[in-house]
Amino acid sequence: MDFNQKIIFLDTVFIQEVDDEIIVLDTNTENYFGLNKIGSVIWQTIKEKQVLDEVYKTLLERYDADAEVLRADLENFVVKLLEGGLAKAEEL
Repeated sequence: MDFNQKIIFLDTVFIQEVDDEIIVLDTNTENYFGLNKIGSVIWQTIKEKQVLDEVYKTLLERYDADAEVLRADLENFVVKLLEGGLAKAEEL
């Protein structure tokens, strides 16, 4: 995955924060998803930074995690967002 791209959440996606978690509703499919605390942090960081490389660097600074594992986890998270129709990727 190219980390020099922007991840943008679609307008048809709504979120509700509940404690440290986020509930995501896709109004197109009427599917909803629950994100745990870590997933919620990743979601918020993507929303704030948008550029995947900046998201990665921010999370790497925030968490004491192996860089390769974090990169793979972030990539998997983004792939699920894209495949689920919750976000789109744009080239910079």
